Amino acid sequence: MREFIDRMRECGNVIDIDDPVDVVYEPCRYAHRTDKLLFFHRLAGARGVMNVTATRDALSLALNIPRDDMVQRLSRMEYQGTVVRQGTLPMTAPDLSKLPVLKHYPLDAGRYITAGIVFSRFGDLENASIHRLQVLDDRHVAARLVEGRHTSTLHRAAREQGERLPVAVAIGVHPAVTFACCTRVPKGKELPYAAELLGGEIRVWQCGNGVLVPEAEIVLEGYIGGETTEEGPFVDITGTYDMIRNQPVIEFTGMHLMKDFIYHGILPAGNEHRILMGAPYEPSIYRAVAGVTEVKNVILTTGGCGYFHAVIQVRKQTQGDAKNAIMAAFATHTSLKHVVVVDEDIDPTLLEDVEFAVATRVRGDRDIMVVTGARGSSLDPSQAEDGTNVKVGIDATMPLGREEEFRRAAWE
Repeated sequence: MREFIDRMRECGNVIDIDDPVDVVYEPCRYAHRTDKLLFFHRLAGARGVMNVTATRDALSLALNIPRDDMVQRLSRMEYQGTVVRQGTLPMTAPDLSKLPVLKHYPLDAGRYITAGIVFSRFGDLENASIHRLQVLDDRHVAARLVEGRHTSTLHRAAREQGERLPVAVAIGVHPAVTFACCTRVPKGKELPYAAELLGGEIRVWQCGNGVLVPEAEIVLEGYIGGETTEEGPFVDITGTYDMIRNQPVIEFTGMHLMKDFIYHGILPAGNEHRILMGAPYEPSIYRAVAGVTEVKNVILTTGGCGYFHAVIQVRKQTQGDAKNAIMAAFATHTSLKHVVVVDEDIDPTLLEDVEFAVATRVRGDRDIMVVTGARGSSLDPSQAEDGTNVKVGIDATMPLGREEEFRRAAWE
């Protein structure tokens, strides 16, 4: 991560904050006002960063892929990088009080680790994903494990055999590793994918409980057993408070800190959160739409919480292609709520351009699809009591054969 911070600094995208900063709200107010990487040099006696990849340009730099080529290049990844073991990571006694864990909003249940990647292993199965972690005391956190996701599945398998699930939480990794661990990949492929994104290879160390972790500023090892506790409320991707749930407790048994470690915090509902929630889905939507028409780009918009709204740019082959693209997108990313399909002359990253296409190329009786009773996202406060929602697709493309009637005037 330090190398990436240096690269961002060379680009003029780092703001250094040398004044003392408290962990309660203050760093979050800074992060809310800018998308530049914030480096706090006196964060409750430690160092910390926020907004590491809060823009597409920052993500492009982290992945070493030109911004306009990111979705297409990522859609061709094969998750085949090489994972190189380096040995065992030395540990000391865990003490979460040494970390500048933030409290983000007034109604949060407490201080939360938000950029902690939870690496887990049970049998021959491995997984890595970010989970919000509510600090309970110096050795315990409550982990929000989404039911049906891989960490929850591994935890259930361990409990069925009367065992605890070994885990390690890595904080402060290279942002390409964070991106890989936010992506839905085949089981156990997070580290090979991270290696591929980093140029083909990634070095990992083994924790005392057998879990493998990449280089990180902070590593916490421990176990998830049968203990549960109330977790939440907590602000999620929509900027609204998620509900209180009974969630598993992680007990930490060891800790590894780099010298002068740098803590990484993600602002809930901030642009870094939205980038990491949405951008990893864009390549899978791209692949799905490529199966029905020629797709040029896919963007999940920050205004749509980085998660619920997609703009898909296509080159139509037949008149029904846009509607097929809409259906393919909904099938691939089930949390999508609204999809707009546009032509090549519309820039999907410029929402004014997209609105122009909706204003001049859409007839409501012909070009709007409404799907009721569909599965949506549990994070969407507008969902029905049974968990369903309404999805809307908009064909904002020009009718084939009538393109000249819709072209915009230009001097080129």
